[in-house]
Amino acid sequence: MQFHSIALLRNSITLGLLSLLAAFAPLSRAQQFVSAPDTAALPDAPQTAQSPSSPAVVPANTAADYEGKQTKRILGIVPNFRSVSVDVKLPPETVKQKFWGATQDSFDYSSFIYVGIIAGISQWENSYPEFHQGAAGYGRYYWHTFVDNASENYWVEAILPAAFHQDPRYYTLGHGGFVKRTGYSVSRMLITRTDSGNETFNISEVVGAGAAAGISNLYYPERYRTWTKTGQRWVTSVGLDGLFSVFKEFWPDINTHIFHQKPETTAPQP
Repeated sequence: MQFHSIALLRNSITLGLLSLLAAFAPLSRAQQFVSAPDTAALPDAPQTAQSPSSPAVVPANTAADYEGKQTKRILGIVPNFRSVSVDVKLPPETVKQKFWGATQDSFDYSSFIYVGIIAGISQWENSYPEFHQGAAGYGRYYWHTFVDNASENYWVEAILPAAFHQDPRYYTLGHGGFVKRTGYSVSRMLITRTDSGNETFNISEVVGAGAAAGISNLYYPERYRTWTKTGQRWVTSVGLDGLFSVFKEFWPDINTHIFHQKPETTAPQP
């Protein structure tokens, strides 16, 4: 069944993400106990004379300067266009911007790769015997998976956010310990911001994922249209979105402390 295929991929992704987060957790906790050095000069410290013509010395950027700074892509591949860097305040998105964000996530080159992997796993497991095997069978798996992915993106990131005036972007917390930030990112499955900046129940995520799961009954074989199968697709979609929210929260730290890369290109803030 497709649920088993998605669950298999979910478990693989979960293990990978948790491995990275586990590697980062000690760093995150250690940062809470590191105090900034006292930069005040001693009263009797000798003062270095500086020539009026000497150029000002600009200190080099440190890891702290990049904390909470999101990039356009995670690991240079996965789209991260809707993540907002820590403490950044943005104007509300227009309806056009919300639909453009959903379009980017649905038709980015990495989305075609992701869909191809899911379709390949589903065919390998023979999740839908009605689709058959071979190239033609793979094509059926592929377009079903592609429509599933695009449908959820548009419902969760565009249609319902526009209708209920909700902000589909992910706002990085960036402060506090590992547990606090993890709890915050997981809570985004149920809590989101309105266009006016207030917190509210995340209708876009919960109802949007359910709507996409229900619509999929229109094009899947009849015996996969039960309430149980629809509910499995719904819960899986929401769970995966929550998992990626956790990864988005810690991506700036992982990018800086583990990969030692500077976020030279930040996620676009319209």
